[in-house]
Amino acid sequence: MHEILTDHPLDSCNSFGFGARSRYAVEIRSEADLVSALADPRLRDLPRRLLGGGSNIVLSADFDGVTLLMRSMGRRLVEARPDAWIVESAAGETWHDFVRWTLAEGYPGLENLALIPGTVGAAPVQNIGAYGIELADRFDSLSAYDIETGGFVTFGKDECAFAYRDSVFKHHPGRYVVTNVRFRLPRPWQPVLSYPDIAAIFLDVVDASPEAVFDEVVAVRGRKLPDPAVIGNAGSFFQNPIVAAAKHEALKADYPKLGGYPQPDGRIKLSAAWLVEQSGFKGIRLGHVGVYERHALILVNHGGGSAAEITTLATRIKDGVLAKFGVQLVEEPVFL
Repeated sequence: MHEILTDHPLDSCNSFGFGARSRYAVEIRSEADLVSALADPRLRDLPRRLLGGGSNIVLSADFDGVTLLMRSMGRRLVEARPDAWIVESAAGETWHDFVRWTLAEGYPGLENLALIPGTVGAAPVQNIGAYGIELADRFDSLSAYDIETGGFVTFGKDECAFAYRDSVFKHHPGRYVVTNVRFRLPRPWQPVLSYPDIAAIFLDVVDASPEAVFDEVVAVRGRKLPDPAVIGNAGSFFQNPIVAAAKHEALKADYPKLGGYPQPDGRIKLSAAWLVEQSGFKGIRLGHVGVYERHALILVNHGGGSAAEITTLATRIKDGVLAKFGVQLVEEPVFL
């Protein structure tokens, strides 16, 4: 049975550490908790929102409604097929802990996605990705509660409409609550070493192991990215923009060091971090917030910061990049 928390602080529920409160909150530890909370007459007609790890949000104000805090736990091997392991995790599990568990149990395939903050349930919503792999590459299916119809539904890969940092769930905010996610991890395991930072490390390694790839990904991310428990942040703040090949060629003529990653449709993905750094924003500070000195894509809260300050800083960065390169940046976090 769910418990209703009143005037609940959300400081620890968002990785920026911004101060905000919710009129009511309910910790969701099971599907039964979710169904009963949504049906509760005390909460039924109030505005609602769902928070997992809070690592991809910017909380801007107190919330006069009910916040559902996803806390469900559990992970298991569903099936060992000749060509893949099918593993499942509850939505409330921490993503990095789940990745670590898959390796410990002998089900590799997610190691390139190690140390990404957030929960398993939020991962498909954002279609998280890093170092040559997106979640979509390892996805099997998920279960979600459809608030509009009042029932549980299953989504396969096609139904999720995955794209770069996108999915069907981002286009129907507030409708679906992800409860469980299943992953298809290919057998036999093959390392994905396409990303330059990782490829360079294994250049002379004949037999890279999943554990070795995991360790290096953790090491690389640890060197570049701040720990949200120490310095408040939401990870990569801007999506890597994708531009037409002609636009990339024109920019390359003016900026020879500009990189680019060809996409299946012929367009080119640019490094948002490079654009931000070349626009002069790396390491700057605005009040209590700023741009991380080791990585230009990370906006940080140095302590006492607010969503208003982050919004102002993000706007300045977007305007600066647009003025210099003619490229429009798009934020990754959701503003609440």
